[in-house]
Amino acid sequence: MRLTYIYHSGFAIEAPNYTIIIDYFEDSLGKDKGVVNDRILYRSTQKLYVLCSHGHSDHFNPDVLKWKDIRSDITYIFSKDIQASSGAGMKMKDVIFIDKDEVFQDDMIKVTAYGSTDLGISFKIEGGGRTIFHAGDLNNWHWNEESTDEEIVEAEDFYKRELDHVAATTPHLDAAMFPVDPRLGSDYMMGAEQFLEKIPTRLFVPMHFGTEYEKAKAIEGFAKKMNTKVYIPTRRGEVLENLEEAIDKN
Repeated sequence: MRLTYIYHSGFAIEAPNYTIIIDYFEDSLGKDKGVVNDRILYRSTQKLYVLCSHGHSDHFNPDVLKWKDIRSDITYIFSKDIQASSGAGMKMKDVIFIDKDEVFQDDMIKVTAYGSTDLGISFKIEGGGRTIFHAGDLNNWHWNEESTDEEIVEAEDFYKRELDHVAATTPHLDAAMFPVDPRLGSDYMMGAEQFLEKIPTRLFVPMHFGTEYEKAKAIEGFAKKMNTKVYIPTRRGEVLENLEEAIDKN
């Protein structure tokens, strides 16, 4: 099983029998050139799933629907907010829309939708004997340095409710992709730390950090206290060749 960091919150999980592309909005070398358009779309022996957590432009690119012209076997699984906000010109007939607490399952994977503290949903993906979480925009978006005390408490409570909801049916995770966004200021890792405190996670992969790779790396110290390993992408298009080995190593 291979994990490719496309960009921002975009990843591809490549298993022997299937590939999952999550929150693609731009390829690794630009708008439509890189690991996805040059390689992953043409892995003809693997079933392809395209997941999108919500309709923000840094998580969703409607051009993914054009991939059906290349791969007729694509299964699209989108948050329902995309259906509600989509323009008339978008071809949505091939899309499965899911909302919080809804499940997609076939003979390859199971996708459970959880909530978000922004728009849309987050995903728990089960397949190949592994359980992997992609947070979408689920995070403690507290903005402590520019919010009122009331707004900070409200953001904290909202996040904790959604996190408790995930934890109630998720005793552990093999891997989690979660926002570590330096724009939040001094407490930018708070949501990630709370996540790791709540849900035992074997491998943590930060996302939503733009090009702030060093700031993303700062989560390593806290993760170590939680007995969680960390994989930090260092460039767009970087490939972790053996995801399972990274999860399992001591």
